[in-house]
Amino acid sequence: MSVTTPDASEESTPPSPATLRPGSLGTADIAFYVVSAAAPLTVMAGVAPLAILLGGVGAPAGYLIAGVTLTVFAVGFTTMSRHVRSGGAFYAYITRGLGRPIGIGAALLALVGYNGMETGVYGLLGSAGQDTALALFGTDIPWLPVSLAGLLIIGYGGYRSIDFGAKLLGILLVAETGILVLLAGGVLLKGGAHGLSGVSFTPDHVLVSGTAVVLAFAFAAFTGFESTVIYRREARDPERTVPRATYAAVGFLGLFYAFIVWIVIQAFGDDEVIAAAAKDPGGLFFSAITTYVGAWAADLMHVFIVTSVIASLLAFHNAINRYALALAEEGVLPKALGRVHPRHRSPYVAGLAQTALGAIVVLAFWAAGADPYGQLLLWVNTPGMMGLFVLQLLAAIAVPCYFRKVRHQEGALRTVVAPITAAVLLATAIGLVVTHIDLFTGASTTVNTVLVATAPAVFVVGLALAWWLRGRRPRVYEDFASEPAEQPRVAAS
Repeated sequence: MSVTTPDASEESTPPSPATLRPGSLGTADIAFYVVSAAAPLTVMAGVAPLAILLGGVGAPAGYLIAGVTLTVFAVGFTTMSRHVRSGGAFYAYITRGLGRPIGIGAALLALVGYNGMETGVYGLLGSAGQDTALALFGTDIPWLPVSLAGLLIIGYGGYRSIDFGAKLLGILLVAETGILVLLAGGVLLKGGAHGLSGVSFTPDHVLVSGTAVVLAFAFAAFTGFESTVIYRREARDPERTVPRATYAAVGFLGLFYAFIVWIVIQAFGDDEVIAAAAKDPGGLFFSAITTYVGAWAADLMHVFIVTSVIASLLAFHNAINRYALALAEEGVLPKALGRVHPRHRSPYVAGLAQTALGAIVVLAFWAAGADPYGQLLLWVNTPGMMGLFVLQLLAAIAVPCYFRKVRHQEGALRTVVAPITAAVLLATAIGLVVTHIDLFTGASTTVNTVLVATAPAVFVVGLALAWWLRGRRPRVYEDFASEPAEQPRVAAS
């Protein structure tokens, strides 16, 4: 009797490395990540009063205009998502349309931009924690422990599985949007201060110079919505799930923002709201919900702003980890960052690195005696936001360029008209943000110049990296943003 022994090559073959878990996320899960990154409650309570103060009662229309613009962008963006399967999202799309040097520049810009968006928000978490403790308990606490605790919470959330994060974000998102819906219900039931009015959407109040300022704030309020494609590898039926989640997220944000800004205007009245915003912009929403719902709801709003910030941080953290994973797999970043946890299937090494980087930046600002909101948040977050705007513009330009190179059956509306229109509108939005950069930072001209120059500087460094890779690591350069290999078929025996 013969005994079958294992083949030597089989014995020596190492186990396959862990990979991200496909099929983990549905449309709602991905939409939760995207909407949570935008932090609707924080944007409304913290930024919308300033938009009303500077743009007048026509401010709600500005959020609708921004939503329509980004929906147009999403048309070409999601069409291309059906053709590009790379985990690199933005940089993969830009590489396919505009070439490897620009794609590598975009990859570095994405990494720095998303890191800026997250790291700066730890300052907001510290500031929000201070405000909440003072409002609820009359206690003045230092901001640093709050920010460091947030780093640990977010680090743990990123370490766990992606579906764990989606469930957590779902709960937090319901809480923060729910308190705003509660405010809306109170205002609608009582008919506002002087009866409900629709003048916010009339040409006389929309076609004014202040709308340009509102648009700058409105576009910033959608930052991160494009991250739907980052989760392609973990999505169920990504050809359908990713586009649906993108449209759901941008549609919800545009309508919800406009509705809630209109609600708070009704709470004070068309003629009184600007004076109320000027007197106490930070307390506008709290005053409204106290009047129309009760003081207990204002207390809840303080708590939910903190959880809103935590949800935003977790969403950005997971997006950054997946960008770092993709770039590690490309060979651009160290291979260690491409390790995936064998049980949780999360890019945990990239997450640990991002947490460490965040801690270094937070501690550096604290050691320098910086203000957590006015400096850590605004000085780090603003260049990150600018970087993501530039990525959106490059992606819009890349869409028609890509479809000119490949054979396809997509219509011209999706592959040419929509992306070109979006590119023009996004370029206008970038111009508005740059023009009004002082409103985002509250900083000196020198600081603002440095912050505006950060995104172009990072992109130039990325171009230099592309040149270096082409000469020193040609294989990495040639394979950059290539399509994932098809799974080999098993031959019939």
